[in-house]
Amino acid sequence: MTATGIRRANFWGGVITALTILMALIWAFPLYWGVISSLKPEDEVVRPYIELWPENLTFQHYVHALTATQIGAWYVNSIAVAVGVTVITIVTSMLCGYALSQLQFPGRKLLWWLILASFMVPTQALIINHFVLTSQLGLINTWAGIMLPQLIHPVIIIVYKQFFDQVPHDFREAAVMDNAGEFRILFRVYLPMNWGVTTALSIVCFIWTWNAFLWPFLSVTRTEMMTITVGITQVNDAFGVYYARELAAAVLAGLPVALAYLLFQRRVTEAITLSAGIKG
Repeated sequence: MTATGIRRANFWGGVITALTILMALIWAFPLYWGVISSLKPEDEVVRPYIELWPENLTFQHYVHALTATQIGAWYVNSIAVAVGVTVITIVTSMLCGYALSQLQFPGRKLLWWLILASFMVPTQALIINHFVLTSQLGLINTWAGIMLPQLIHPVIIIVYKQFFDQVPHDFREAAVMDNAGEFRILFRVYLPMNWGVTTALSIVCFIWTWNAFLWPFLSVTRTEMMTITVGITQVNDAFGVYYARELAAAVLAGLPVALAYLLFQRRVTEAITLSAGIKG
């Protein structure tokens, strides 16, 4: 490459880097603004002009959220629901993906096409049916009622099926020759080869469930049974909305998933790439 070509490449590389940094700042500013506003007294938050740093730093809103609300119970509910949904979804999706990939049974192709077609039905279109069924089963205001409609994630089934399709058949044939059953083949042969995929999908499923709002909002009416995403809407006052308190509660609600993403960033990115490839 000539010197002119190198300079041109460096120039456009610098432009792209500058644009990337600018877009990152634009994306991150609302997060920064929310955290900083939660550290301001309420009178500073409602001022008509922008202040990028609080004049009087205070943690009173976090103290209020931790001591004057039921945030502890909301955390417990969210953890129980997110862990339960993640474990059940991963196990059932793995079994379904394995069956679709490795087993021959009547209706296999029809089931596969139904799973693919499920992408065409938005979850919101099923909300009324979910609510009626949950109510008839007496599961309103229960962990089971919050969890059941969130247990099906077709994309996870498809990712598992594609992975199992790519495993050489020699492994399965060798296990069958050793008289291994299907569960033993799955958990002793296939699962050890896809721990990375399973870990990535588990983290993303946990984050999806933790951040869910619409269904938990509809299926829970008792404050003590709310998940954290729904519970933070209760951090208000009889005399009006206190924005700093709301923002402090929102920061506390998003903190666990933010930490999970920072700790498992590579796995989360891997799972998002897999699901994006399926949807594309």
